[in-house]
Amino acid sequence: MGILQDPHKQKIGLILSGGGSRAAYQVGVLRGIANLLPKDSSIPFHIIAGTSAGALNAVSLATHAQRFRTGVRTLEYVWKNLRSDRVYDTQSGTLLSKAIAMLGGKKNSHGVALLNNAPLLALLTRVIDFKRLQHNIDVGLLDAVSVTASAYSTGESVSFYQGMRGLADWEGPHRIGLRAMLGLEHLMASSAIPIIFPAVQIDNQYYGDGAIRQLAPTSPAIHLGAQRILAVGVSGNKLKSPLEDELSESPSLMQIIGHILNSAFVDTLDNDLEFLRHMNDVIPHVSSRSVERHGIHLREVELLEISPTQELNLVAMEYYDELPKQLSRYIKQDTTGTLLSLILFERGFCNALWKLGYADAMAKENEIREFFEL
Repeated sequence: MGILQDPHKQKIGLILSGGGSRAAYQVGVLRGIANLLPKDSSIPFHIIAGTSAGALNAVSLATHAQRFRTGVRTLEYVWKNLRSDRVYDTQSGTLLSKAIAMLGGKKNSHGVALLNNAPLLALLTRVIDFKRLQHNIDVGLLDAVSVTASAYSTGESVSFYQGMRGLADWEGPHRIGLRAMLGLEHLMASSAIPIIFPAVQIDNQYYGDGAIRQLAPTSPAIHLGAQRILAVGVSGNKLKSPLEDELSESPSLMQIIGHILNSAFVDTLDNDLEFLRHMNDVIPHVSSRSVERHGIHLREVELLEISPTQELNLVAMEYYDELPKQLSRYIKQDTTGTLLSLILFERGFCNALWKLGYADAMAKENEIREFFEL
C-alpha cells in the first residue's frame, strides 16, 4: 500500500543536510514520521535530496522506497550499532604529524586528509543496493534522488541526481545539477569532510563534502519538482552556546579546524529556509501581470523544518569518553565540541542524537500530520 500514488497531489521533497555523525539525528526524526504513517506505507516523498552524511541516509532510504518503515529500520540498525572504526581507521597514524605534513604539501597514502575513511566505503558496500534506486524510480515510487558534492577546482556545488525521464540538468549561481547513475563514489565524495577525509575523484574532477559552499540546500529538491519540502537540519544553529563562547587561551589546531568546519556545516540550510519563507510571504503580493511581463516564475513552497532543540556540539562533549584513544590525544575534553560532533561515530552519542530527533519529531506531531494530510 502506498500513500502517494495520487498523481494530483503536490510533490513532496525531503532534504537531509550534512554534518558527519550528527546525521544520526535525522534517523530519529524519520522514525517519528514513520510511526505516524500507516505501517505498510511506501516512502512518503517524491524527491529526496541529501548532502554529506545526509546523502548516505537519503540514498539508503530511497533503496527501500516500497516500505518506508523498512528503510527507517535499516538506518536505525546501522546508526545504533555504529563505531568510529567502521567509518575511519583509528590506527591510521598520528593526527599532529599528518597535519604538519599536510601544511608542507605532503600527501599520504590516501590523499590529503587526517583520517582514512576506507572502512566507510566497506560499510556502504554492504548496506546499500544501488540497483534498487532505478527500479523504485521506474515503478513510480520515487521521482528522483540527489547527492550533492563540492568540486574542489571550481568551488561549485554539484548535485548528482538519478530520476525519472523528463528531468533536466540545471545551472545556477555556484551550483549545477547533473544526471548520473548514483554509486558509492558519489556518497564518498559528498561525505568527504575537508581536511578530515580525502577528496574523491569522479570523472575528471575531485570532490569534497557537499556542505561546502552549498549556498542553497533547497535548490536540488525544488529543481527536481518538489512543491512541498520537509527539511531535517542537524546544526541546532538557532541555539546559543555560552560554554563554547568562552576561550581563555589561544585556540589549538583542532579548535581552528573545528571552527572552519562549523562554518561549513552551519547556517546554509537555516538561511536558505528563511529566504524561502520570505519569498512565500512576498509572492501573494506580486501581481500576475508583473510576473508575466518580466518572465519570472514564482511559486510558493510549503515548508516544514525539524531541527535540533539542543546544541549538538554540547551533546557531543557529554560523550567525550567514547572518543577513540588515538584521537583523544589531540581533541581535548575541555575544547570545542564542534569537531567531536562530526567524527564521534560511537553508539552512545549516535543513540542520544536518535532519541533527540525522535523527541523533536514527536513535538511537531500535529504539524507532521497536517503536512502529510493524515
